[in-house]
Amino acid sequence: MANWCNNTVVFEGKPEAIRQIQQLFKEMAEQEQKEGCGQLPDFVADSNGGYFFGIYQDYDNTDTFQYETKWSPNMEVLQKIAEHYKVDFTQDYEELGCLVFGRATFSDRLLTDIYLDDEDFDKYEYDEENSVWYFEGETYESDYEILEILLERKIENHHP
Repeated sequence: MANWCNNTVVFEGKPEAIRQIQQLFKEMAEQEQKEGCGQLPDFVADSNGGYFFGIYQDYDNTDTFQYETKWSPNMEVLQKIAEHYKVDFTQDYEELGCLVFGRATFSDRLLTDIYLDDEDFDKYEYDEENSVWYFEGETYESDYEILEILLERKIENHHP
């Protein structure tokens, strides 16, 4: 059984391209409901997975889509979508069972993936007795806030 990777992607580009992407995701979501299996756009070859599952669009943020993938993010498929519609994207992803947490960006035809590694996950610890996380002398109710801090630091220090 697969571990599910949660993905949120925001596309940026011309309004007509964003409308076309909205329609693409709507059609994939409908097809998933009918077939009960993950989806890929018709123009993406089924070569290495990357299927979209549980597609959800936040209608308040019409350029934002949420979905799941098996084990890891599908940034290569998103890159093909972005190239097809000539748009950029930012993808946030997480699958904490396998210590996967990061952000991929595609801008000016360049894909950048910044993610936490084992060393980052070792920077904080969980106190089971008190049900809290410790990080840099502070106490946190959830490790998610710590992960976001660590990722933002990596993004700020990233120099291509």
